[in-house]
Amino acid sequence: MTDLQESQVTTGATVWLTGLPSAGKTTIAYALAERLRADGHRVEVLDGDEIREFLTAGLGFSREDRFTNVQRIGFLADLLARNGVMALVPVIAPYADSREAVRKRHQASGAVYLEVHVATPVEVCSERDVKGLYAKQAAGEISGLTGVDDPYEAPVAPDLRIESQDQSVEESATAVHKLLVERGLA
Repeated sequence: MTDLQESQVTTGATVWLTGLPSAGKTTIAYALAERLRADGHRVEVLDGDEIREFLTAGLGFSREDRFTNVQRIGFLADLLARNGVMALVPVIAPYADSREAVRKRHQASGAVYLEVHVATPVEVCSERDVKGLYAKQAAGEISGLTGVDDPYEAPVAPDLRIESQDQSVEESATAVHKLLVERGLA
């Protein structure tokens, strides 16, 4: 075994960060990934935008397509978690039933699944508007924007709720890291 292999921590888990567009999910995930890697963890960020571009490009935004998208991401996250990787998953995942199906997949496989609700209010997300989606929706250029004219079913009992508008990215990442430490995963 090499020094690198010996220094890596092999406890895997899925940390599912759900919330509205521009809530801060991906930014928090990358900050957390950096910290976990520094601690010796193998980490992958399954960015919802990248997944849509490379793995699920043929899917649209109907309820059925969103469910399929979330299940595919959940399958990949479970696979990584079962193999000692911290899978950080910043995706909108607007429907409770699709997130519950992912949780059940992890329970069946024995992989750890933690749900983090990045509970940033739609008004704050609209101000951030990282991708210009809220502006396009307001201008009538797009429809079906989650949290505006398409539903978002907020988690009822997430493992952690973060209100990113009230703290820095580093504080948010620290809160998730603290949860992982409490659960014996970091």
